[in-house]
Amino acid sequence: MSDALTLPAEARERAGKGASRHLRREGRVPAVIYGGKEEPQMIHVEAKELIRMLDTGHLMNSIVNIEIGGKSVRTLPKDVALHPVTDRPEHADFLRLSKDAKVEVMVPVVFVNEEKAPGLKKGGVLNIVRHELDLICEADKIPSEIEIDVTGKEVGDSIHISEVTLPSGSESTITDRDFTIATLVAPSALKKAEGDTSTAASGEGAGADMEAGETAATEQGPDADAAEEQEEKSE
Repeated sequence: MSDALTLPAEARERAGKGASRHLRREGRVPAVIYGGKEEPQMIHVEAKELIRMLDTGHLMNSIVNIEIGGKSVRTLPKDVALHPVTDRPEHADFLRLSKDAKVEVMVPVVFVNEEKAPGLKKGGVLNIVRHELDLICEADKIPSEIEIDVTGKEVGDSIHISEVTLPSGSESTITDRDFTIATLVAPSALKKAEGDTSTAASGEGAGADMEAGETAATEQGPDADAAEEQEEKSE
């Protein structure tokens, strides 16, 4: 489970682009807390602290306790807007969590026991179809990652969501199909696929050259006939 984070904040009285630019110049990031059947609350947080949390890679699936005015508000980060050039945070949205709340989060997957997969030992490649799982979790039981065991997997095997034991309090948002998370493929299969692509491209090129040659021959035909006819007349 992701550890809860603490983020100090201050109330923000003014909204608008001008006020937000002023906050950013002061090293602050404008933000808002919404949800929980309460009015949205405008706040601002220290940019350095928010960047530090973003750099952990787990901010978006961690509970963040925002401390403001002597109170602590339990939230889940929903969006952090970044500057298109500097990648510095420009605005953040936090969802207020009520007691016993359930939230939808994207949780990364990690594969373990790769040394115990015969298919990988033989040179197979783990082809990851989904790097994250879309889960509905109890707010106080959000996992930081989902471990998937590849012990015993051979080339040609697939790993489906039905094989994964999700932590207590978590369930997949996709329930209408047993979707694939990863497959074990042979390097030769990958090379063959690349080769087929190259052959197809070469074939198209040859076909184009042949068509061009046929066109040239067709265009040359009438001129040759005309030349022969001219010679007969001169004789």
